[in-house]
Amino acid sequence: MAVAVAQRTPLLQVRGVSKRFGAVQALSDVDFEVFSHEVVGLVGDNGAGKSTLIKAIAGTYQPDAGEFFFEGRRITLHGPRDAQALGIATVYQDLALADNLDVVANLFLGREELIGPRGPFGFVNEVPMERKAIEVLRNLAVKIPSVRIQVASLSGGQRQSVAVSRAVMWDAKLVVLDEPTAALGVAQTKQVLDLIKRLRDQGLGILVISHNLADVFEVVDRIVVLRLGRRVASFDVKTATREQVVSAITGAELGETVAEDLAADDTELPT
Repeated sequence: MAVAVAQRTPLLQVRGVSKRFGAVQALSDVDFEVFSHEVVGLVGDNGAGKSTLIKAIAGTYQPDAGEFFFEGRRITLHGPRDAQALGIATVYQDLALADNLDVVANLFLGREELIGPRGPFGFVNEVPMERKAIEVLRNLAVKIPSVRIQVASLSGGQRQSVAVSRAVMWDAKLVVLDEPTAALGVAQTKQVLDLIKRLRDQGLGILVISHNLADVFEVVDRIVVLRLGRRVASFDVKTATREQVVSAITGAELGETVAEDLAADDTELPT
């Protein structure tokens, strides 16, 4: 269960962020926040500005206006390394895993522990890397056959869990997940949603971008709605309905027939 957010400093605070690409205004004066021990869902139709916003948070895009605050301190992100150094980890939909490498190699990709100098005369120190990989996966209750299995052999849910584990094992405080359950089956989706809940329980802040309303209502504490580059609504999932969220996304009132359709467990946001 999320800790009450009142009277606490947000882990991440976005104030008045705007971003334009030529004639296209992708973001306009966006405000929102994520607290530790909290999962926030970022939803909106295609073209609402979700991808632009998460890339700005990840340091890939620099906004034209606005401010970011992290743990109460104003920050400037010149690139993804600045975000990573602060403890902001982003897992994109493609996961960026190397299918031909095993789980250990993927967890340490680019951060391998070496014996001797880096370069042709250094050797990868496999034993401590394997131990740390097992420890990280065990702490997150991630179940895979072996840390030495190739990632290509894992299920979709297991692959997503490995990608998330890699993101949080390097002292992440905020994890941004882009469509983490896309194209997953029911069992695999549950595996990923349970992992998100465990990350929240361990004190991280989680920002989830998803088109699937059933998943959003299952795992998040608050929902932030973007429409045409603007934040138009924020909901507490304890009191909000799916009809209210979809109405905010589309900017229109929904009739009874649509409301009945939204009651289905596999309801997805409009695309």
